Amino acid sequence: MTIKGRIHSIESFGTVDGPGIRFIAFMQGCLMRCLYCHNRDTWDLHDGKETSVEDLMGQIRSYRGFYANGGGVTASGGEAMLQAEFVAEWFKACHAEGIHTCLDTNGMVRKHTPIIDELLDNTDLVMLDIKQMDDEKHIILTKVSNYRTLQFAEYLAKRNQKTWIRYVVVGGHTDDIESARKLVEFIKPMKNVEKVELLPYHELGKHKWETLGDTYQLEHVSPPSRETMEQIKAVFTDMGINAIY
Repeated sequence: MTIKGRIHSIESFGTVDGPGIRFIAFMQGCLMRCLYCHNRDTWDLHDGKETSVEDLMGQIRSYRGFYANGGGVTASGGEAMLQAEFVAEWFKACHAEGIHTCLDTNGMVRKHTPIIDELLDNTDLVMLDIKQMDDEKHIILTKVSNYRTLQFAEYLAKRNQKTWIRYVVVGGHTDDIESARKLVEFIKPMKNVEKVELLPYHELGKHKWETLGDTYQLEHVSPPSRETMEQIKAVFTDMGINAIY
C-alpha cells in the first residue's frame, strides 16, 4: 500500500531549517497551540495536500544539485512526528540516494512505537524545539504540557542522536534568565546536543491568525532586543554550550 502524507507547503530553497540549502516539507497538523505560531494554518490535522513519497522525491530530484554541498531535506510543520510513518519512508528514500535528512520537531510523541525508531534511524539531524522548561509556563504558551517533549529529548540523548535545540525567545514568556538557566541545566549532560539555536520572536505569521478569524494574543509583544538576546546567549555560553542566534 502506498503511504501518503498530508503536506501544507514546500520550500525548495530553505536556509534556516538545518545546515546548507534545504528542501523543506511543512507537514500538516499540530497538537500544540503556541501563541506565537507563524504557521497557524498547519494546525488542522485533516487539511493539506495528500502526497506520496515518490511524488515528493520527484520534486527533490529536480533540485538535487542545490543540496549536494552540505544541504538536504527537512521535515517541518506543523508537526512532522504526527505523520511518522510517512516521514520514515521519505527519509529512507532520501538515504537511499545519499541525501541528508533533518527532522524539525516539538517532540510531542504521543506513543512510542517501532516506527519512531525507524524514523530516527533514518534521521541525520534532529532539531528539537523546547518551548519552556517550566510546565505551567509551557501550558500557558502552548496549551499543552512539556512532559512528552522533555521525555523525547531524553530519549534522543539515550540514542546519542545528533540534535540541535531550538529555543524561541518571547517577551514575557521565555526571555528571562531563569527560564534559560533551567534549559541549560536540562541539556548540559546531553552529549548528543551540538548547539542551541536561539530564535528571536517575530510577528511574520500574525496575518494567518487574522485570516482564520483568530485573535493573535501577542499583539503587543515586540521582538527581543539585541541586548536581551545577548543576555540569554550568555547563559548558555557561560556553561560551555554552543549557542547562536
